[in-house]
Amino acid sequence: MGKLEALRIVFEQNKDVYSPGDAISGTVTVKVNQPLQCKAIKVNCNGFCGVTNKVNDTSWTVEEQYFNSSIAVADKGTLAQGDHTFPFRFLIPATAPTSFEGSYGRIVYRVRAFIDTPRFSKDYSTEKPFYLLRLLNLNELPDIWGSCSSAITQQFTYMLMKTGTVVLKAQTDMKGYTPGQVIQVTASIQNQSGKTTGNIAASLVQRVTYETKKPTHDVRTIAEVEGGTVKAGKEVEWKEQIIIPSLPQSSLVGCDLIKIEYYVKVCLKSPDVMLMLPVQIGNISLDKKRRPTKKSSPPSTEDAPASVSTPDTSASSSSPSLPPRPAPKPAPRLTPRSRSSAHNSPSAPPAEYHPGAEGGAPMNEDFSSKRQSQLVSPNAFSYAPGLFFGQNQQPAGPSAAPTGSVGAAALYPSLTGSMETPLIPPPDYSCSNYPQEAPPTYNESCNT
Repeated sequence: MGKLEALRIVFEQNKDVYSPGDAISGTVTVKVNQPLQCKAIKVNCNGFCGVTNKVNDTSWTVEEQYFNSSIAVADKGTLAQGDHTFPFRFLIPATAPTSFEGSYGRIVYRVRAFIDTPRFSKDYSTEKPFYLLRLLNLNELPDIWGSCSSAITQQFTYMLMKTGTVVLKAQTDMKGYTPGQVIQVTASIQNQSGKTTGNIAASLVQRVTYETKKPTHDVRTIAEVEGGTVKAGKEVEWKEQIIIPSLPQSSLVGCDLIKIEYYVKVCLKSPDVMLMLPVQIGNISLDKKRRPTKKSSPPSTEDAPASVSTPDTSASSSSPSLPPRPAPKPAPRLTPRSRSSAHNSPSAPPAEYHPGAEGGAPMNEDFSSKRQSQLVSPNAFSYAPGLFFGQNQQPAGPSAAPTGSVGAAALYPSLTGSMETPLIPPPDYSCSNYPQEAPPTYNESCNT
């Protein structure tokens, strides 16, 4: 190595994983075996993303830089023989994304040290990478709660003529996981054909998209589990588990060139039926205590009870309004008639009351019977023997005193004082045309 025996970078406390916003500090150690002239000793810290269209190619097609800082730890001079230590310190931006290494691109963070020598002398440099981890809290992602499910119906042809149908339904117990957790996969297969299906399988798939002029998609299967077959005309429910290994997180916040997605793929080997259930891989697992609860929504105006409005006296006094029409009261229930009131009870059912009809008389308003649905018209009883109603009879007022026999008042106690009872005289036999002499005897009838 010539005059320079060692040139290395040491991070404070040998720490190599940092977070956005942290300060990275350390020392640059220089060991020379003889005096070394230098123009300056510089330390650089930078982070960038590079993407290419070829596998494991470092000639980046597209680059994106996040920060690039340099400081001079030593000025122009001569380094004496022995060990020399130069401290440094940098601040990592809070917007820097997580480190990532893929087949077609990577996100790299490193610290480099340079020794600039005079002209025609050899320059010396070294570098040391560090890793940046931006924690992804699954609890902060939108629409992360609940299970992820999907279904598909696939028709296929077998034996060149017959057609079959397979219905595949699958779901996961959650939408977000962290490395080390277990994905609970549940699948339902309905084989509505006459052919036995192939094995059912579930796998965790990673899809990385590298944004170039023509985007490159890198799809890899991380883990896979396999089940049995489904016979013709049968329905099977299949449950399996997938353990998540150490994986990069789903979201690379701050990076526009690399996109990472994860799916749970559920498929049948034969026929070709497949479902993709998207899931999120993060660093902080879901906390059930932080799960949002459904808030009780305020009652809508349609479901709210109607408010009782009070009449506006000012409006009613200014504009004339018709008086409210009273509801008709039902007729009283008649009690069985006795001998003493044989002529006071009607011998026919009551007729319907028509307002304004001749001779109509309303019932008492204080009578509260459930059968008060019709009012009795006096004209309905005009054909009963011995009854008579005046043609110009008026409704009895509250001051009208009832007249009639005591038996009629005892028969209808609730109607006392509400309806005028007509006086019915007994039959007059004095003007009868019947013969006064006795009828002929039997012998006289035979002789004649």
